[in-house]
Amino acid sequence: MLNVVLYEPEIPPNTGNIIRLCANIGAHLHLIHPLGFELDDTRLRRAGLDYHEWCQVRTHDHLSVFLTRVKPSRLLAYTTRADRLYTDIVYAPGDALLFGPETRGLPDAVLSDVPPAHQLRLPMQPGVRSLNLSNAVAVASYEVWRQWGFSNGV
Repeated sequence: MLNVVLYEPEIPPNTGNIIRLCANIGAHLHLIHPLGFELDDTRLRRAGLDYHEWCQVRTHDHLSVFLTRVKPSRLLAYTTRADRLYTDIVYAPGDALLFGPETRGLPDAVLSDVPPAHQLRLPMQPGVRSLNLSNAVAVASYEVWRQWGFSNGV
């Protein structure tokens, strides 16, 4: 099982899109507080198109609570500051893909607890800041699912 983890997400439509993505690829979604919205936010529901029933969404007060409860095999942090590409790793069941908030990415305090070999980046053209959060999650998640042979996909 793949775990997608959003650390302090801020924009409801991004999280709604990610709920829909996770439902379609069979991933669990974990949201780390504080959230920049309420889970019953209309914009979140509209973007998720009521896919909530097909996606397990859990909230956690802190990243440490997620790690204790879920016990992922590896925590893989996505950051523009990483040297390793997201395609340069073999993903395994039980991995957790960690993404930071839209306006600032993962803080140094979080990244310092993740080994450099587990910090990954998506390539981009020089001079641009970052991809949209839901796009980055889609690119990374589909690479995992591709490596797993699109298990249970149609």
